[in-house]
Amino acid sequence: MRKFSYSEYLSQLRNAGGKRNREVSLVPTADGGGHADRRRSTTTSERAEEVDPVVLAIRRGDVKALSDLVLSVNRSLMRESPDGWTPLHEAACCGETEAVNLILKACPALVDKRTLQEQTALLLAVSSEHLSCVLSLLEAGADPDICGKSKDTPLYKACERENAELVSLLVSSGASVNQRCTQGWTALHEAVSRDNTELCDTLLRAGAALNPPNTYSITPLIVASQQGRLNALGYLLGKGADVNMETCDGVTALHEASKRGHEEVVAALLKRNADANKPCNSGLLPLHVAAQYGHHDRARVRSSCISPLHLAAQYNRLPAAAVLLRTGADVNAALSPGRSAQYADRRTSPLYFAVASGGEDTAELLVKAGASLTLDPVSPLLLATRQGCLGTVALLLDNGADPNVSIPSYPTSFPGVAALCVDGLDVLKCLLDHGCNARACFSCTYGQAPHPASPHTHSRSGESRSALHRCSGTPALTCKVSSADVTQFCEWLSASGGRDRAGPIIDLLLEYVGSVQLCARLTELLDSREDVPSPSAAPLQNQDIGADGNTRFAPQHQRGGAAAAVGDDHVTLKHLLSDVVLKGAAAAETHV
Repeated sequence: MRKFSYSEYLSQLRNAGGKRNREVSLVPTADGGGHADRRRSTTTSERAEEVDPVVLAIRRGDVKALSDLVLSVNRSLMRESPDGWTPLHEAACCGETEAVNLILKACPALVDKRTLQEQTALLLAVSSEHLSCVLSLLEAGADPDICGKSKDTPLYKACERENAELVSLLVSSGASVNQRCTQGWTALHEAVSRDNTELCDTLLRAGAALNPPNTYSITPLIVASQQGRLNALGYLLGKGADVNMETCDGVTALHEASKRGHEEVVAALLKRNADANKPCNSGLLPLHVAAQYGHHDRARVRSSCISPLHLAAQYNRLPAAAVLLRTGADVNAALSPGRSAQYADRRTSPLYFAVASGGEDTAELLVKAGASLTLDPVSPLLLATRQGCLGTVALLLDNGADPNVSIPSYPTSFPGVAALCVDGLDVLKCLLDHGCNARACFSCTYGQAPHPASPHTHSRSGESRSALHRCSGTPALTCKVSSADVTQFCEWLSASGGRDRAGPIIDLLLEYVGSVQLCARLTELLDSREDVPSPSAAPLQNQDIGADGNTRFAPQHQRGGAAAAVGDDHVTLKHLLSDVVLKGAAAAETHV
């Protein structure tokens, strides 16, 4: 089965002129007056001498001649033209009521006879709007539900012609009000497309369904929204039409009204609680559609506090974001101050929303479109790091993000991003590869001197440090500047969240520095770990003894092949620390 395309359907609808072509043409009378005698358009050329005399009499409106012919040659009434037309079809099309009555009286079997296009005399009479002929045919037992080859029923045609009398007559004669016609449309679809509330009311009173979906799941309300038929829309809404019904592509009435720029329709739908946050199958919200087709007032979009691009980023709608950028959306549009204040991090850019939603592809699209990395109070890099999104972290760093960015709410003496990598050594390595200052992590104001009590049990400057260290040890990303003292790396690492991972974190950092000195807190921390032996057994080969007698560690790439891989159960760091005292003691004995 070929996949349905809503856009293809709309194209067919726009080019559906053939659907509305009448099977008859208007031929003005000799006096050029108001009456227009209807004649059918034939597909074959006919010369007068080749036309059946009965047909000629009908076309001339010569009832007496027709009566004489009927009485003399009854069989000629069943004779068909090359198009399958009988004299009854001719009479109905031309609006010759007397001829219709005469033929039906002489040959009742012709009442539902069809042409090669499957047209009955009733369908032709309705199409030509000959009310008296329609009445005669219905009284003679014509079936009001027989459709033509194009699936149009007499009732559908009456709605197409906006003829209220014909609609009422057909309905009162038992015509089915819910019969499917062209492309699955019902008579109500057609009445709505004509914005004719009188016809809509007649149909609904006769039992027409209020929300009948056509072949493509398009309801009458969607038709009204698409075409901007305000009268019909108001009537349907007043009757309780479902404002959130979707087409096969997930398109709602609000999508269609937004696409076409029908502001009054949009307002009416929203007043009836149409869902403005319901995306179609391609991920577009009604606001996206409005922006895509240029049907939005920029001032009004600004007053809505959030741009369509923000929404696309927030819900990770990559196709929607791409469409909006192609149509000129501002990649650096800022959230309104009031809307931004609803978030603790005071986020403002579409890029930040994309990172927050985990939309790596959407973030990449925005960055390539020129998104600024510095619009938000909290760097998107901090957020990506906390979420452990390695791909997004690499993307931001490759495009100029500062790897040493600080956390506003958590002042540190070392790069703030390092405090967000407790569970992501791969992310930390990526940051270090892009210039994150590893040496700052080993800078400590206390050095080898005793440190204050561990920050996860000690309160400093009136502020509990444990509040900054959640269970994961990850600082909160808010833009509120903290009044707390600057936190050092050793203090952060000794907090509950980092203690269990101290070994691999320090080992990785050592790969990116020259010789460094571990402070008393880091030494104490590593010494307290059961999986890290006491520094009393450390070899000398991987360290230097400074002139002051303090131990300085060399980076791993300078230590030779004895070092194990990072994260291998702390093997590298254990061997390193075990060597310190042993080799130090050996050196002392040799010196003596």
